[in-house]
Amino acid sequence: MARLILASTSSYRRELLQRLQLPFEVMGPDVDESRQPNESPAALSQRLAVSKTMAISRRESDAWVIGSDQVAELDGVILGKPGHREVATAQLRGMSGREVRFLTAVCLARGGDRFEALDSTTVRFRLLADDEIARYLDAEQPFDCAGSFKSEGLGITLFDAIQSSDPTALIGLPLIAVARLLRQAGFALP
Repeated sequence: MARLILASTSSYRRELLQRLQLPFEVMGPDVDESRQPNESPAALSQRLAVSKTMAISRRESDAWVIGSDQVAELDGVILGKPGHREVATAQLRGMSGREVRFLTAVCLARGGDRFEALDSTTVRFRLLADDEIARYLDAEQPFDCAGSFKSEGLGITLFDAIQSSDPTALIGLPLIAVARLLRQAGFALP
């Protein structure tokens, strides 16, 4: 079986990829994640997924490498990982009663072969009161998550609806697309 590497230090992505029951290694790419001038959220997520993949692929040329990146967008403004409570509170207040789009790009590469996919997920937030936001942040402390929530946990209580073709994309790795790309690369999945 071909060697497989996940180009990510994200515990969320590692846990998701484990669902496919393929052996893989984890390596952290060293990539500048700054947005380029006039770069769209979709282009940013795709560029970063490719950059992460290629950063590892150049060092480990015999392995297939998977890289992924997610960008949250509200009215064209990118919502990053909050880092601390004040930013998370502001993000959740801003998303209250609104729709937020999450673009999750994935890239699989080895040598000159490269496959890519992009998933778009729309989350409609219900109206959130300040005390609900505070209770949620106390409970989950999602300060390392784009958009300040964990949909796989209590974050689901903040939503009215999710529109997506792949429920795992919102967590950080679109497994339907990943499985398709792995099959294209010759991996045997059930």
